[in-house]
Amino acid sequence: MEITRQMVLAFTIVFGPLVLVSYAYGLSHFDRPDDLWGGIPTSWQTYIAPFMFVAAAGFLIYWWIALFQFDESALTSLHWPWADSDGMGAGRLLLAYALILIPSALWLESTIYHLEHDYAWTPVLVVGFLLLTSVGNMMLGLLAYGAHQDGLDHSGLMLAGAGMLAIQCIFNDLVIWVYKFPW
Repeated sequence: MEITRQMVLAFTIVFGPLVLVSYAYGLSHFDRPDDLWGGIPTSWQTYIAPFMFVAAAGFLIYWWIALFQFDESALTSLHWPWADSDGMGAGRLLLAYALILIPSALWLESTIYHLEHDYAWTPVLVVGFLLLTSVGNMMLGLLAYGAHQDGLDHSGLMLAGAGMLAIQCIFNDLVIWVYKFPW
């Protein structure tokens, strides 16, 4: 099956807002939302919270360029920095977005489930979702770097967008939050 720009766009239009809905739903039915910060000190929360918006802006910058600024040939030419283009760029982009958006939509509920049940396997689920999100974020960065190698317009902004997302997804969530959370 050929992955098209319209498929990637439809996927992100459905699953992007689903992440926000999952957060709103999770926070609305959990009695102790402050517990979701885990061991993050309150003074750090004021640093981390703004980066959630930076990450969202970075995601949108990347999304806009890849799906609205690139023509079809540029989109399909996306490749890993160590490989040549093979016309499967839209599929790579879809995979990266899927690895970011699906686990992001499941992370909050899995964390609440862990807090309410504390089984031995629930930390693996929570950290696994954050790890998958981080892998998807790294894939976006690698695709942007491949586009930069090819000299595609706006690829520098795509790199910046992936970096903005990485501050939150990789550094704040996967590294700091996982380390500080009272497992």
